[in-house]
Amino acid sequence: MEFFVNTYLKLFFLLTPFFVMSMFLAMTHDLDTRGKHKMAMKVTLAVMVLSFALCFVGKYVFQVFGITLDAFRIGAGTLLFLSAIGLVQGGPAKQEQNPEGDISVVPLAIPITVGPATIGTLLVMSAEVNSLRDRLQISGSLFCAILTVGILLYMSSHIERYLGQTRLLILTKLTGLILSAIAAQMIFTGIRSFLH
Repeated sequence: MEFFVNTYLKLFFLLTPFFVMSMFLAMTHDLDTRGKHKMAMKVTLAVMVLSFALCFVGKYVFQVFGITLDAFRIGAGTLLFLSAIGLVQGGPAKQEQNPEGDISVVPLAIPITVGPATIGTLLVMSAEVNSLRDRLQISGSLFCAILTVGILLYMSSHIERYLGQTRLLILTKLTGLILSAIAAQMIFTGIRSFLH
């Protein structure tokens, strides 16, 4: 149970939910409540499909390209650290005009929710799994984390009214701090394993 909860929390913050919510609100500001709910469900489904696909192909990516897990840990950790710095230093999301077409997959699902750092981390996590039990626990944690983000997006208008943009920005910066610690752990683990 402890492994499940720890993995859930790591994946939840990895998806940068509060930054994603800010971007979601900025890019759907001209939609009504029903439109936002529909968009939230489409984004959640797209993130779910993409994330689980990454989880099940991670091991084969390393085999095909001949990349060691430790090297990928260091690379993914570095990308994640840079993303964390961006979250800590970044300002509130700009109120942009919606691009033409459906924005649920691009850019909301990828690269806003599942960016390069998230992709790298998911590939590393999937490659580290050795037993069916661990894979099931990670899959369950990932499902719950994505579902939680989806619920936040679904209720984003209510949350924005309750918290306000300033508190959302503070939560985004706190997410960046947590991600920087996860990134540092990935990098140190990769370096230590490589040296040994």
